[in-house]
Amino acid sequence: MCTTFAEATVRLYHLDAEMEGGAATTLFYGPLAQALALAAQQPEEVQEGLFIATDNDVVAYLDLLEG
Repeated sequence: MCTTFAEATVRLYHLDAEMEGGAATTLFYGPLAQALALAAQQPEEVQEGLFIATDNDVVAYLDLLEG
């Protein structure tokens, strides 16, 4: 993910790959710090489908944790 800051506005969404064609559901739109806190509260199976989108990048939530 490109360099960003805790107050950057992001979209936290869940991509349900099991639905035909996939379905993206927005869970939160707001500061990165709050999006990360909300993502951490989700069950592990939900976390596997979470993505965070900034103005110029999209990254899987679990990839952020590993990096």
